[in-house]
Amino acid sequence: MQNFVQLLVFVAFIGLVGWTISNPFGRKQLQLKSREDWLIDGIGLTIQGMLIPLLQATLVYWLYHNLLPNQQGIIKLSPILAFILSFIFVDYLYYWNHRLLHSKFFWSVHQVHHTVTQMDVLGTSRNTAWTSLLIVYLWIHTLFLYLLADPTGYLLGVSLTSALDLWRHSRLMISANNWLYQFISSWLILPQDHAWHHCSEVYNCNYGANLKFWDKLHGTYYENQGLPSTIGIPSSLTLSQKLLFPFS
Repeated sequence: MQNFVQLLVFVAFIGLVGWTISNPFGRKQLQLKSREDWLIDGIGLTIQGMLIPLLQATLVYWLYHNLLPNQQGIIKLSPILAFILSFIFVDYLYYWNHRLLHSKFFWSVHQVHHTVTQMDVLGTSRNTAWTSLLIVYLWIHTLFLYLLADPTGYLLGVSLTSALDLWRHSRLMISANNWLYQFISSWLILPQDHAWHHCSEVYNCNYGANLKFWDKLHGTYYENQGLPSTIGIPSSLTLSQKLLFPFS
């Protein structure tokens, strides 16, 4: 099942990269990326796509095994409930985790992600090399995979969330006239929603990953079917600071 999760995320990534290359505007945006941006994004994708799953499967799993030696497989949920746990409950935890990253205490680290100047699937994982340690997914996913007797539904939720994360950082927009847009626009975070989160025109909005409900519930949702004129924030950080800040 874990192999299926990795395959689904990989297919989503390759599909979005392929669409970007085949799209004239997307191809032009890739050509405008600096070598530094290519390097930072490549390192970020390697960390998120390879090192973090490896860390989850080894060190973090070992940590829970030692802290909770008699709790492995103790939670018995149907695949549907396990999916809901992953796709909805953990999504709410991430909403607050994301807001915390925008607080004064953590913004100096998270700002690296907002140096992305175009909605680009390659920049999905742009962060310092250690920022993933501050993101709830690393810890909560491993915990539930350890505690659940049958993690199948939970893993499906993880894979869908990861695929949607790649999509919402892309420019693969769905037309407002499309039936699919009519179906998902009221509840699912779309690329145009996340683009407003990355702009400098509107602040403190659209923190959700999967669902718009959390932003609407807490008054942080900003709706606009168009796209902001400018993506990203000005930054004077050096390459080493973008990778290691504040340890550089």
